[in-house]
Amino acid sequence: MTLQLSILTLNIWGIPYVSKDRTVRVDAIGDVLASGKYDVVSLQEVWSDSDYQTLRKRAEAVLPFAHYFYSGVVGSGLAILSKYPIVSAFFHSWSVNGYVHRIQHGDWFGGKGVGLAKIAVGGQLVHVYVAHLHAEYNRECDDYMAHRVIQAYDTAQFIESTRGNAAMQILAGDLNTEPGDLAYRVLQTSSKLTDCCEENTHASVHLRTNEVAKNSYTDKETAKRFPNGKTIDYIMYRFGDNHKGQLLEYNLPLAERIPGKDISYSDHEAVHAMIKMEKVDSSVFQQQSSRSNGTCKNYNEEAILALEESIAICNESLKQLESHKRSYTLMAIAIIIVLLNMLELEAPYGLKTAYLLLKFILCGSIIFFAFMATIWNLMEKHGILAGKLSMEVALRGHQAVHDSVGDTSIAH
Repeated sequence: MTLQLSILTLNIWGIPYVSKDRTVRVDAIGDVLASGKYDVVSLQEVWSDSDYQTLRKRAEAVLPFAHYFYSGVVGSGLAILSKYPIVSAFFHSWSVNGYVHRIQHGDWFGGKGVGLAKIAVGGQLVHVYVAHLHAEYNRECDDYMAHRVIQAYDTAQFIESTRGNAAMQILAGDLNTEPGDLAYRVLQTSSKLTDCCEENTHASVHLRTNEVAKNSYTDKETAKRFPNGKTIDYIMYRFGDNHKGQLLEYNLPLAERIPGKDISYSDHEAVHAMIKMEKVDSSVFQQQSSRSNGTCKNYNEEAILALEESIAICNESLKQLESHKRSYTLMAIAIIIVLLNMLELEAPYGLKTAYLLLKFILCGSIIFFAFMATIWNLMEKHGILAGKLSMEVALRGHQAVHDSVGDTSIAH
């Protein structure tokens, strides 16, 4: 039995009070989902429950099954809509996800992670994963590199661990990492997913999905410096045992502007893939597996390199955490000394209220620096250690496989 799945992924840029033209754009996106062109839709940055309900209701005639992954303070922002029944759903939170005190970035408040919806398609299970990795706010000085790499690896491990009897696994979302970046490489090599962009020989040239010059929300200066934009939104897939298939279509399906408006649907481009899947005889599957064994060595080497680089990033991050701990501790001690001296002095004439307010601010600063030096430092340290140790286990496994393949080659 041959099946074809039409998949759409879109970061809708739905931040209340911040995202421009949000209501108009959500309505327009709802019209797109209601068109009946897509079997499975993966959405990111759905930060408002009212926006989710709007999209769900507009599309329910053609996408009657929907699930939102609630998490964190404001929700994960992740949702899946499906033409086919969603028989199971699960959300896996990441161990590290930005910083609580960097409110302007807000990633921590989303309680991000990876969502899984098991969808029954023609009597077979298709596992659809949606994720939105930590944003890269400054490529030249990326404070979140370790967090994003651990998130990518954690996502890959979750995908691999939940493979089960799935006929196909699909990851569709905003991964905030470009092809060739470390987070991209560790995700792909550890999950064994195929990137649709790589399968489509021309896609890597023109399928840019963010900060694209033609998008109405792209900053003009950014468009001048990077006219091609960047690729950070993906659809990846992997067939299950005794299944095969191929990518039929891969494109950016939405128009440059919402019909009748001079605005884009989002600051991201939507990505669409059409994938064909069919079940094959176990004997045919074994022949295919034996033919693919020749590529295992190179693939394994790529995984080893990606893991080694990731572990090095984690080690550097752990060193920085020790430095941050010392800095926060020293700042807390310095403020305590200042506050103790202030307690012995009387407030200057006419400035009693301001003097009292300053004391409260200093007390709050002490609490903040003490929290960052102890509780928060330990939380981040343990999260990074968890990811690093897991990577080291995987690295030893890949190295063992690499050595065994080398021994086999010598024997032959």
